Amino acid sequence: MDFNQLFRKKSVDIILKQAAEREEAGGHQLTKNLTLRDLVVFGIAAIIGAGIFSTIGKASFEGGPAVILLFVFTAIACTFSAMCYAEFASRIPLSGSAYTYAYASFGELMAWILGWGLVMEYAVGNIVVAISWSDYFTSLMRGFHIHIPEYLCLDYFTAHSTWNEVTDLLAKGTAFDTLTETQREGWTAWENAPQLGGLKLIADIPAFVITVLITYLVYVGIRESKRAGNIMVLLKLIIVFFVIAIGAFYVDPARWSPFAPNGFAGILKGISGVFFAYIGFDAISTTAEECKNPQRDLPRSMFISLVLCTVLYIIIALILTGMVSYKELNVGDPLAHAFQQLNLTYFSNIIGISAIIAIAGVLLVYQMGQPRIWMSMSRDGLLPKKFSKVHPKYKTPAFATLVTGVVVAVPSLFVNLDTVVDLTSVGTLFAFVLVCAGVLSLEENHDTEKSRYKIPYVNSKYIVPALLVGLLGLVAWLNPEGLTNFFSFSGDNATWAVISHKIPMFIFIGVCIFLAYRCFTKSLSLIPVLGLLCNLYLMTELGYTNWAGFFIWLVIGLVIYFTYSYRNSRLSTKET
Repeated sequence: MDFNQLFRKKSVDIILKQAAEREEAGGHQLTKNLTLRDLVVFGIAAIIGAGIFSTIGKASFEGGPAVILLFVFTAIACTFSAMCYAEFASRIPLSGSAYTYAYASFGELMAWILGWGLVMEYAVGNIVVAISWSDYFTSLMRGFHIHIPEYLCLDYFTAHSTWNEVTDLLAKGTAFDTLTETQREGWTAWENAPQLGGLKLIADIPAFVITVLITYLVYVGIRESKRAGNIMVLLKLIIVFFVIAIGAFYVDPARWSPFAPNGFAGILKGISGVFFAYIGFDAISTTAEECKNPQRDLPRSMFISLVLCTVLYIIIALILTGMVSYKELNVGDPLAHAFQQLNLTYFSNIIGISAIIAIAGVLLVYQMGQPRIWMSMSRDGLLPKKFSKVHPKYKTPAFATLVTGVVVAVPSLFVNLDTVVDLTSVGTLFAFVLVCAGVLSLEENHDTEKSRYKIPYVNSKYIVPALLVGLLGLVAWLNPEGLTNFFSFSGDNATWAVISHKIPMFIFIGVCIFLAYRCFTKSLSLIPVLGLLCNLYLMTELGYTNWAGFFIWLVIGLVIYFTYSYRNSRLSTKET
């Protein structure tokens, strides 16, 4: 194996040439149906979903009203990334998203790694979304006095662990009625579940069913998906504005004090939940081949979606923490819970219905994104050709869509929610980091490909080194003891348990030093550098265990690459 072949690139010219050849050859092509309005709708559908109806609660619980600062910071990081996505999408208006961009920037191996990592954002992320939808759906059914057995709407591992926990509590004399609703449901699911050969039959059926239905909708066509997405977004925006309008009358500004009850550390604890609320805007770029004017509309739609959703997130966070104490928001349905606490049960039910619609919209966008990435990888020979087949009637990547449905639907039956949320964020941030770095790579290689959108150039020669030195000085001034403790490796700080959780930050510091040097010597463009640093910092806050899980995921991907993709690549077979 030639080591240099691992980094063989497909230039922008080659990528566009192959696209033109496919179009000239005829056959089954994707249908160009999407306008700027449709793309903005898809962006809003992807961003306003599980985040605003679920993860915002835990983030508010950890950070208090100051969680809005985290929304602002995350939005800025995503905006930097969106600008990089927009430049790439303008240069290469094809399906494939960050995977295609990495192929042009870093070569085949990194493109494969990124494409494999994107499975975490879309497929694994959709498992989270499907489970969240199931939680809201079963809760709403209970509100209408329709009881779904607990063992049909919970995963096996959660039921088993909860049963063990509750059994210990009951043995110690704890009354069953004093347990939380989650504990009672888990214990009941395990106790009442039917058995087959000693195995408890427990599965999240609603999550499976909604995934199958959404997959069918995506399978039958982009036009149908567009119509469904438009309806879902319209309904969810009506409900969001409704929550703001009604909730504003119940806001007590006194609840905003203290503004940051758990300090800066508390605000940062909500990073995973807040970032999960934003992921998905990049799914817009996977629809490039179905856009009527991708070079103009893709960049605009990303920015419009991010700005609108950020404003709504901040307003909702302020309304939520003003209606009830932040201490009461560590629940799965914070908006409905806030209205219930104020005895506004009727409004709470309306929010429950809107959450089902909103989260289904996210599921729709993600189920559209993943097959189109696999289709691009298949075109390059890195996956079997069947993944790039377009249905003759529906004009969609049919086989890839069905595989995506299976990959999401089956695990959603039994996977625990907590095990996949952070992994989704790690995979997405990794993609954002490489896209920002990819823009820098194209600029350093003096890529002169014309595009409708280009990131404004700001010389980072002095700004980045000065910014990093200034931030280090600020940390040393605000928390000198914490800074000293971080670089200490004696006593309690010498254990692997402590050192391991410092590894992501050490990687971040190393990258900062390297980039500061490159900025000073090469005068790199400021915005991609800031995007890379912001996203990498967010990755460090997700912790060592999530990095380790992501590393294992990448190892599995590399095994697939070296056993199949490397030999079957179009660049390997000279099909350029």
